[in-house]
Amino acid sequence: MAKLPAETVTIIFDLQKQLLDRIDEATEATIFERFGEIEETMPELAQLQNIRERATSSYSRLYNLLLRVYESQPLPTSAILKLLESSIEQADATDAAAKASVEETKRNWNLS
Repeated sequence: MAKLPAETVTIIFDLQKQLLDRIDEATEATIFERFGEIEETMPELAQLQNIRERATSSYSRLYNLLLRVYESQPLPTSAILKLLESSIEQADATDAAAKASVEETKRNWNLS
């Protein structure tokens, strides 16, 4: 079974937790509950849906790649490891962008 450094696995698990938090925050129906689906809320509701989709995609990619690495016998290929590294960087960027977007949406609608 292939092994990754503990630090790398911790980074992946931390990113997955952060992405789950973004999915949860973007799923909150506060805007919809307070204001309904009106013309003014449509862009934010669409943006929140996009955040959920991007965060879910990043989460799934990390999960699947980590599993593929650990299933590799005897060692993962360099291509898989490069893809994992790229996915970690992309997930980190997705998390940061999603967090900023959710915070901006909350500020715009006084939902803090």
